[in-house]
Amino acid sequence: MTLLTIGLPTFGDLYPTGRWRDVVDLARVAEDVGIGGVVVPEHVVMGQNTAAYPFGTFPFPPEAPWLDALTVLTAMAAVTSTIRLQTGILVAAARPAAALAKQAATIEVLSGGRLDLGVGTGWQREELEACGVPFAERGQRLTDTMAACRALWSPGPATFSSATTSFVDLWCEPTPIGGGPAVLFSGSVTGRNLRRITELGDGWIPLPGAPVADLASGVVTLRAAWVAAGRPLDDLKVRGTLSTQRDADGRPDVDATLAQAPALLEAGATELTVSLRGFVTSPDDCADALAAIGRRAHLELGK
Repeated sequence: MTLLTIGLPTFGDLYPTGRWRDVVDLARVAEDVGIGGVVVPEHVVMGQNTAAYPFGTFPFPPEAPWLDALTVLTAMAAVTSTIRLQTGILVAAARPAAALAKQAATIEVLSGGRLDLGVGTGWQREELEACGVPFAERGQRLTDTMAACRALWSPGPATFSSATTSFVDLWCEPTPIGGGPAVLFSGSVTGRNLRRITELGDGWIPLPGAPVADLASGVVTLRAAWVAAGRPLDDLKVRGTLSTQRDADGRPDVDATLAQAPALLEAGATELTVSLRGFVTSPDDCADALAAIGRRAHLELGK
């Protein structure tokens, strides 16, 4: 059964200041209409240089608000019971490993094991440097941070040593359910990132806007690497994105959006995500849009 997840608007200008609580309530609405997961992004801080965004035009000004992803998911865990709680993308390279391990483990135990961490390096120099991370070291920081988290999620005491993160005989209790949340790395399936996914991860999130052919070729590469590492292919997670499609009048079209699903699944995606933001212009539209997506997903995806 295909997991359909919804990207919720925890950022930008959709919600006025006094209505951010509505975002938490949307997780319960999504669960009620049968959607399998919610995805929230993050930026810790944002500098003026949004032109450095590598995937086209950054859609928001630097002063746009971004709620903290892990705090939001904690609040959502408190009002739901079955829906997956996912990040996409958490700038894990900007977070101290011990703090991230503790936050993630806490969400895992409070939610009953429903957290999936989509993680990446981040792209804006100003944001990373404000968090104490030299921009050139962001790749190494991501690798070391997630490797250290894996150590801390294991029964203690944990000892770990790397170029950027080291500790000896530490406990990080309680340990999370099942050895820790699923970790999906964003980016390309080459070089260091391929090693991250294979050695430290549970799956992959293709780059924004990547065509289906890129997803398919990446899955082929990943499967070969997983087989070589002795990892079960059934455990590999790949998060594909359904881009918002519009009808002839320019209105968002749920059916056309979901019609992209078969090609992504054939290419190797194991779960699909769609952004709620593409279907709404007001916070008052969100619940109805979620219900419409949920209804059609049951029909189109066999949920």
